[in-house]
Amino acid sequence: MSLAAEMILPGKAWLNFYVDEVVVDGQELRRLRQRAIFQPHGLGGHIYWAAVYPFHGFVFPTMARNIVKEALGNSKGSTTPQG
Repeated sequence: MSLAAEMILPGKAWLNFYVDEVVVDGQELRRLRQRAIFQPHGLGGHIYWAAVYPFHGFVFPTMARNIVKEALGNSKGSTTPQG
């Protein structure tokens, strides 16, 4: 799944999600991966990306954990969003 940022930025941004099936110790598991893509416009775009990039190490892992937690909770019979 690919999400395009709709906020005003000095460039274009996308957040891509991938679900892979992997085998670990003979057990089939699913893995959620995220990829942030930024296409900067000019010097301002490069400065913006350099400024926000360090925060991705905190924001995206938390986002992934929350998505997985929500998906697993909803797969167990819950029909209403948690939160």
